[in-house]
Amino acid sequence: MKMQGKYRNDIQPSESTLVMALITLSGGLQDAYTYLTRSHVFANAQTGNIVLLASSLFSGEWRRALSYIIPVLSFACGILVSALLQHRFRKHDGVLHWRHIIITLEIVLLTAVAFIPSSFSAAANAVVSFSCAMQVEAFRKARGYAYASTMCIGNLRSCMESIAHYVTKEEEEGLRHAAYYALIILLFAIGAGAGAVLASAFGLYAILASSMLLAAAFLLMLRGKK
Repeated sequence: MKMQGKYRNDIQPSESTLVMALITLSGGLQDAYTYLTRSHVFANAQTGNIVLLASSLFSGEWRRALSYIIPVLSFACGILVSALLQHRFRKHDGVLHWRHIIITLEIVLLTAVAFIPSSFSAAANAVVSFSCAMQVEAFRKARGYAYASTMCIGNLRSCMESIAHYVTKEEEEGLRHAAYYALIILLFAIGAGAGAVLASAFGLYAILASSMLLAAAFLLMLRGKK
C-alpha cells in the first residue's frame, strides 16, 4: 500500500488543513440543508439519490423520480464544468488561481439558493448539487492526502486502510494518516450537525452559512497566493 500525505512546506494554499476544514464543514452543511429544507434530497450523496431514483422508477412514481434525477444530472454537469475550468485556467499565473474561480462560483450559486422559494426546491437542489460537484472536483487533496469534502465513504475507507497499514507495517505514519482522515470525517459531521441546527433556526437562509465558510476559504487561499 502506497501511503501519501507527508507534511511539506511547499503545499498550495488550497491544500492547507485550514482550507480543507472550511470547505469540508461547508460540504456537510450543504448536505444537511438540502435534505432538511429541500424535500429530503441529498445534494452531495448521489448514490443515495440514484437508489431513490431507481426505487421511484420501479414503483411508477415518475414525478418523485424526477426530483432525484435532477440533482444527479446537475452533479455530473458540475464535475464537467470544474474540469473544463481547470483545463482552461490552470496555467494562469496571476493572483487568482483556477480554484478561486470555482469557489467564487460556489459562493454566488449557494447565496442565490437562499432566495429560491420552497416551491422551487427542485431547482434549488440542482444548483446545490452543481456547486457541490465543482467543489469535490476542485478540492481533492489536503497536505498531500487525497480526500473528498462533500461525502464520507472514501474518507472512511482511507482511514481504515491507514489503520490496516499501521497494524501490518507497524509504522506510525499509518496512524497519522488515519487521524487526518478521522478529522475530515468529524468536520463533515460537525458541518452537517450545524446545518441541521441552522436549518431549524433560519430555514432556507441557512445555506448562507455555507457561503460564509467558502468566503473564508477564498480569503485564506488568496492570502497564501500572495
